[in-house]
Amino acid sequence: MKSKLTKLTLSIILTLTIISLAVVLTLACKPLYYLDIHALHIPETTGCTISEIKANYNAVIDYCLSFGNAPLEFPTFPMSEGGRIHFEEVKNIFNLFKYMVIGGTLASTAGILWMRRKHCYGYLKLTAILTVALPAIIGAAVALNWDRTFVTFHEIAFNNDYWLFDPATDPVINILPDLYFLHCAVMILALVILESILCAWAYRAEKRKNNK
Repeated sequence: MKSKLTKLTLSIILTLTIISLAVVLTLACKPLYYLDIHALHIPETTGCTISEIKANYNAVIDYCLSFGNAPLEFPTFPMSEGGRIHFEEVKNIFNLFKYMVIGGTLASTAGILWMRRKHCYGYLKLTAILTVALPAIIGAAVALNWDRTFVTFHEIAFNNDYWLFDPATDPVINILPDLYFLHCAVMILALVILESILCAWAYRAEKRKNNK
């Protein structure tokens, strides 16, 4: 019973760490947005130059990735009080993911070393299953209705409507089209699925090794 509980606990920690890592890596992947600048014709729809778009986008990403308390400041865009509060809430959410990556990696490493001493690798199989189940559920929701999924996420994550930006007071929303966030969701799901495949491969490799 204790062994099963340990395996389940380690699998959950690994799953949460993998998901958090996928979120942080996607947030840090500025090239994804740079491609979308051209693919989504952002300069044409906003009237901003590419350099201006990148500078203001980078300000948001650098702010969300940092652990410091420096306030968000856009190079050329104004920002309302509601916008400022929303970005603070967004950063707090990303901080949780960053701390989960750090804490989860340390806890997972200790758990994996312990399991290796016990020659127990079932947690890898369970982690592979858990990390496939979540993308399957989210992927189905995204495929069925991205707009509804996008709104529902915001309604769950935030207890106010500051995320409903007014372009007149928070023009940054003009350079962040919904399709960009869809592409972020796809990248997160792809990274999680990749990690799931790696866990399944590692489980089979260890199983074959032990059978020999």
